[in-house]
Amino acid sequence: MDGDPVTAPAAQGALRTDAARTADAARTTERLVHLDATRGARAAVPAAREAVRRHPELSADPERLRGHSHDRIAVLAELCEVIGWILFDAGLHRHAYRADARALALAELCGDRWTARLVRLNHSMLQTHTGHPRAALETASRVAGPRPLPPRVSALVLIRRAHATALLGAHREPLELIARAQSRFLDGVSRRDPHWAWWIDQEELTGHEGWVMARLRRWDRALPLLHRAATAPGPSYRHLFAAELLAALARAGAWREAEDLITDLAPRAAGIGSARTARSLRRTARLLRRAPGVPAGLRDAAVFLQEHLAGPDPARTA
Repeated sequence: MDGDPVTAPAAQGALRTDAARTADAARTTERLVHLDATRGARAAVPAAREAVRRHPELSADPERLRGHSHDRIAVLAELCEVIGWILFDAGLHRHAYRADARALALAELCGDRWTARLVRLNHSMLQTHTGHPRAALETASRVAGPRPLPPRVSALVLIRRAHATALLGAHREPLELIARAQSRFLDGVSRRDPHWAWWIDQEELTGHEGWVMARLRRWDRALPLLHRAATAPGPSYRHLFAAELLAALARAGAWREAEDLITDLAPRAAGIGSARTARSLRRTARLLRRAPGVPAGLRDAAVFLQEHLAGPDPARTA
């Protein structure tokens, strides 16, 4: 006989169940990405927690999945990567560190190099944000492989390095890195681009270039770049560029422009779904309320902004 007539249907049923759960995990990933892009990370956190409950493999030791299908593990790795990103942008940094570690373990278990690269790029940003730029550089350096990276992925690596080196006090190197990032991006779309590279576009690069210039206090270059990125249509998380624009305006002493931006932002502030963005706005509002020389109208606008920012800073309670 070709197979046991009792066990063969059971095995087929197990395969169908595995395929169904894999498809469900893929749909969950798509829903989380859409929710994050449209409503922001804080709105996506409950759905991310539900995803972990729905897929208990995300909480288990990744080694326990050894022997499962490549597709199953790869989909779980991608889901965990998205959860890690959401937790980071929601200000839940300790949880994001753990999710990144699990996503990387799952990606390496099934040999999914592209998801592993994306996890490292996200993690490098998390390390920079939490004050560990040397670790961020080391993490970004591990994205490269035996073959040259496609242009958009290479540009993102260079962006991560530019932010980290700027925080470390370098001046020339961040400028060189961000210029190389723009050059690599202009090489265009590649057939080797991973499916997740869709969001690496000109507006994303423009915003990060402006942000790096602001870290270097190059206001003449930072302000127009951040303004361009902040006013371009895009996903919810790009509200961060508006917050960084306000911070740069405040530090450059561009009082009238800062007041105009607050007037535009404050009525929408309660709906900001990124804790990073809200925290940056809150920090700038405090600066404008306390710094000497700030015009009275701008101080009042800063108070107005603080009153409209929703909830406590999640990063302080993570």
